[in-house]
Amino acid sequence: MTDLFGPGGAPLPPASDYDASAIEVLEGLEPVRRRPGMYIGGTDERALHHLAAEVIDNCMDEAVAGHASRIEITLEPGNRLTVSDNGRGIPVDPHPKYPGKSALEVILTTLHSGGKFEGKAYSTSGGLHGVGISVVNALSTETVIEVAREKKLYRQIFAKGLATGPLEEVGAAPNRRGTTVAFHPDPEIFGELAFDPERLFRLARSKAYLFAGVEIRWKCDPSLASDKVPESAVLQFANGLGDALAEQLEGRECVTAQPFAGAADFPDGQGRCEWAVAWPLWSDGFTSYYCNTIPTPDGGTHEAGLRAALTKGVRAFGDLVGNKRAKDITADDVMQSCECYLSVFIRNPHFQSQTKDRLTSLEAARFVEAAMRDHVDHFLTDNMDRGRALLGSIVERMEERLKRRAEREVKRKTATSARKLRLPGKLTDCSSDEPAGTELFIVEGDSAGGSAKQARNRKTQAILPIRGKILNVASATADKIRANQEVADLQLALGCGIRDKFDEAALRYEKIIIMTDADVDGAHIATLLMTFFFQEMPDLVRRGHLFLAQPPLYRLTAGTKTLYARDDAHRAELEKAEFKNKKVDVSRFKGLGEMNPNQLKETTMDPATRSLLKVTLPSQYEDRQPVKDLVDRLMGKNPEHRFAFIQSRAAAISGEELDA
Repeated sequence: MTDLFGPGGAPLPPASDYDASAIEVLEGLEPVRRRPGMYIGGTDERALHHLAAEVIDNCMDEAVAGHASRIEITLEPGNRLTVSDNGRGIPVDPHPKYPGKSALEVILTTLHSGGKFEGKAYSTSGGLHGVGISVVNALSTETVIEVAREKKLYRQIFAKGLATGPLEEVGAAPNRRGTTVAFHPDPEIFGELAFDPERLFRLARSKAYLFAGVEIRWKCDPSLASDKVPESAVLQFANGLGDALAEQLEGRECVTAQPFAGAADFPDGQGRCEWAVAWPLWSDGFTSYYCNTIPTPDGGTHEAGLRAALTKGVRAFGDLVGNKRAKDITADDVMQSCECYLSVFIRNPHFQSQTKDRLTSLEAARFVEAAMRDHVDHFLTDNMDRGRALLGSIVERMEERLKRRAEREVKRKTATSARKLRLPGKLTDCSSDEPAGTELFIVEGDSAGGSAKQARNRKTQAILPIRGKILNVASATADKIRANQEVADLQLALGCGIRDKFDEAALRYEKIIIMTDADVDGAHIATLLMTFFFQEMPDLVRRGHLFLAQPPLYRLTAGTKTLYARDDAHRAELEKAEFKNKKVDVSRFKGLGEMNPNQLKETTMDPATRSLLKVTLPSQYEDRQPVKDLVDRLMGKNPEHRFAFIQSRAAAISGEELDA
């Protein structure tokens, strides 16, 4: 077969429609406006506030470098934000590589330009790639930059990433220095989203905590002020993270009277870290991690260093005082219920993405552990009563964890050793020993089961494929139910017993999720499964353990935009709202097995992006009998009731009308 033919001998389409004219070259900041998600993670509220963080972080870099002592943040009506500092000011002299352009214009209009690459202007900084301020400029309808340097004031105005005029010297500034950035986010990008004053004020306050002594002046229009957001405030904290932790604790009683707080330099001038940790007697736990004043909500390697330092320190103290149980302490025992702040300053940090949610610099773990370890030992041994109190609290949590694990192992054995049965052969179990947070997906067929196994979270998600339509238990005899393999597999996998022998404490998973195809056959199977749970395990339904997954039936694509629709009505809604006057490529999934694992994970299985329907008994049906009558009528032995029900709703099923 020649290269001119494809699979099956069919001729390949001509290449004439793919020539040089099809190759686009995006210049300047055009890529940012085309694909903002690549630079700020999307166009939602979080991304909008990421713009504010980028500008404020530049000012913080000046402060951390020792060149600024004051930052001013002003939120004005009309979604306009102004941020200024008294630092060195962005350079305004001509750039040697760009004739006719100042360094300021290059920084504002060119990706990957700035003074933070080689570490000459900043030893540590939050900005790393030279994209922050240029991205803000690209995604704003107007950006006004004022720079006060060498007793002169300069100004330049930009619109959607482009300079509207040259850099101008606008007058003398004998008592002023630094940079002022005022910008208005572009509604073409962010729609009607507006800055949240409370969120910005919290951001300003957190920055003041992160660098002890820096003065941050907050101001907003009176129309934007509230009980939680003052019209003006001066934020300055001499004790840095220690002050942040004290505010967070709000006078609550802790295991130790003094929190564990301090700061230390890394070896060989590689940076420094600051921390503040407390163990309140009643707390759900709170952790907040930062690198170069940038929040890293997903933690990372600096978090790992702190956990290692605390865990090893507590174990060593336990060995010192002769507590033999201390060797079994884990980092989770130490960190459970603790409230913690950690801030590190390191050279050339590496993050997981441009939004910097997670620090990945490998050396950070080693630096933080080495810097903190001696301080942990001193905190515990300088006051032996304090050390013993903390050790006792952590050992108590450890013993509770081991007790729960032992109980869990006994419960899991109930379905195996105690009953001398194995778990169903087709069950792919999760690795977690605790039922909390675990999920069992009941899927139709081995093909869908295979995709689900690849898409799942192995730690918390288990998969049980079933063969087609299971037995209708509402119309089957007790002997037939007992003899059915699919029903037996379900009971065995759940381990909680049925009817009057149901034991919620023995249930092996927190959520039971029915995941069937988004078509009529899938709905039929889901109905049969719900009937099974209602009849055989009604308390499982009543106590909120049963859910229906919502897989898509269609994939809609226009250009680079892809959305998923649950059914025909949802498809029509998306086409009207999201793809106005655009040609939409519509693909219909024949079943879950046809979806690749990434699609199945994103749309149906990932808790962060999926939707679930909770199956429960409505409040008006606290008496089970009315529901039982309905199930018996529609699923029982007499087919006439089902036939009448289908006839009465035939129009709605065909889409001619909607039956509420």
